[in-house]
Amino acid sequence: MAAELVRGQNHALSEHRVRITVSAGTPVLALASLLDERGAVTGPEGVAHPGARDLPGVQAPGAAAARHGLEVDLDAVAARVHRVAVLLSLPPGGPVRFGAVAAPHVAVATADGRELAEYTVTGLEAETAVVALELYRRQGAWKVRAVGQGYADGLGALFADHGLAVPAARDLAARVHADAAVPAVPAPSEPAAVAPLGAAPGAVSRPGAPAPEPAPAPAPVPAAAAAPAVGAPAADTTISYAHPRRRPTGTEPPEPAPPAPPAPEPGEVPRPVAGDAAGWSLEERLYNQVWGMFEDLARAVAAYRGAVGFADTRMERELDEVLADPRHRLGGSAHAARDTARERRDELVGRARAVLDRDLAQLAAESEVVEAALPAPYARWAAPVWHGGGAGLPEEAPLALRLGDLYLPEQPDLRIPMLVRVPLERGLWIDNGRTGSEAAMAMDTDRLRRAALDMAVAHAARLLAVHPADRFSVRVIDAAGAGAASWAPLVRAGVLAAPPAAGAAGVEETLAALTRRVDLVQMAVRAGAPEDLPPDVDTADQLLIVHDFPHGFDDRAVTRLRYLADEGPAVGVHLLMVADRDEASAYGPLLDPLWRSLMRLSPVPDDQLADPWVHHAWTFEPDLPPQAGRVLEAVLERVAAARR
Repeated sequence: MAAELVRGQNHALSEHRVRITVSAGTPVLALASLLDERGAVTGPEGVAHPGARDLPGVQAPGAAAARHGLEVDLDAVAARVHRVAVLLSLPPGGPVRFGAVAAPHVAVATADGRELAEYTVTGLEAETAVVALELYRRQGAWKVRAVGQGYADGLGALFADHGLAVPAARDLAARVHADAAVPAVPAPSEPAAVAPLGAAPGAVSRPGAPAPEPAPAPAPVPAAAAAPAVGAPAADTTISYAHPRRRPTGTEPPEPAPPAPPAPEPGEVPRPVAGDAAGWSLEERLYNQVWGMFEDLARAVAAYRGAVGFADTRMERELDEVLADPRHRLGGSAHAARDTARERRDELVGRARAVLDRDLAQLAAESEVVEAALPAPYARWAAPVWHGGGAGLPEEAPLALRLGDLYLPEQPDLRIPMLVRVPLERGLWIDNGRTGSEAAMAMDTDRLRRAALDMAVAHAARLLAVHPADRFSVRVIDAAGAGAASWAPLVRAGVLAAPPAAGAAGVEETLAALTRRVDLVQMAVRAGAPEDLPPDVDTADQLLIVHDFPHGFDDRAVTRLRYLADEGPAVGVHLLMVADRDEASAYGPLLDPLWRSLMRLSPVPDDQLADPWVHHAWTFEPDLPPQAGRVLEAVLERVAAARR
């Protein structure tokens, strides 16, 4: 029996040679794009369409038709291809939107016609192009995922989203529509037949059974949406997941990948391997693997929530029909009908939960393997890599940095590392106000402020420990001196670039020095002479921690702080604010751009962050050094020794 997928759900493929059938209520174009591990198409030549039907491992149909078949041999696709996306588009002269026609139905079957999975693309309205599903590699095995991502601006927008430049995307979309206007098959009364891969020219094969008719569309399922915390701007909620500092192809050979596990038998769960994602180094492969786990968990939970929503909607509809039928009200059969509706609902939810539990178990096994292999920038403070003692500082800056953990209520024990790119493209704001979340409101004010300071010190220590000794500096502004106890480990180790700045004079001096550095580096870069900086300019990346803002800040200091937040990251000056937004309310909307430019974090568990795929509200929990032991002190001593 074929697996009936809902949007976001995945299913393992037991065979690598498959046939994908498309059935729609109107003629559509069916295409396939070959994507790399980042989800980017290699170029116009990476799209199989009516004008270029044959690609390695993929054969697309010809002109627009109500039924299509695509032949895919996953063993024949290039090694750099990690996803095969099936695209549908309305041709010119036909319906103007998918919402006006029956929902397209897509099925994946083996070469002998046995269906493995099917998906009805529901919920489309103004879209004219859609990514129906994708076949993708995961831990050496191939899976199919129901995507259902539509584009109201058509194929051009879809190709641009897959990594093509906008002019090239529009040109390719125009060529696809032009090629589709020429009939590709001689018999207009029959659906197009596709030659199997490897067949002689002119040979065709027809499926043993006709393609399925469009399946009835289930009730629309509301999309899951994130719920930002009170006071958190909307721009802060989505996590950037573009890949940082990818090395150009051909610059140097990649590090050898870990040995792949043997191919799993049909029905067997693949054994997880740390670093099995694509990348030039183990660090980059682990980074990609963490983001793959993040996406898999987001989509698995989205599929479960969608199934529950559909089951609830169907039960409510059936109960409404029972109540609207006088025979049930008068004959006393209403109770039995209600029980039947609830049983159908519970059965569907139980099946969806079983699928979710299977995926969660697989992700939990992978998480256990990956966590043990993470390098220091990605690892928890409790990991053995932070307890090594004698290890020195690295010779290169890291690819990314761990700020904490993310999890969903369906499985709180399954934590995904929250990794951000380095150098930081946005400043960080640790919110020590009690109005940010329910957890903060339930916490004593002094404890909350101390937790926020401890979190800032932990981030500063991690950044110092994962950068070369002369490549990163930390400065502190604490105008009122309220955080002296928290800064003590940094001060005792002597790893700060200067003592914490106190009072209005200290604030002015520190901001003036960093503003001057930003101005000079910008001018040197624009002049093409970055090496001609004055000798007193510290060229190391700078982290400025600001505590108790706006105490000690006048209007000029506030203007300089905004300037550093906007211009600093591009030239190596990064901001970490530990502040309560309500305490700066006297400035009104003047500071709104500052808060929006920073990524808000909470020192207590809070669900203000959203993923970029289905926008779940993820609970963020900071990662702090263990209170038992001297992990933080040992790390800072190692940093100080390396600097000496």
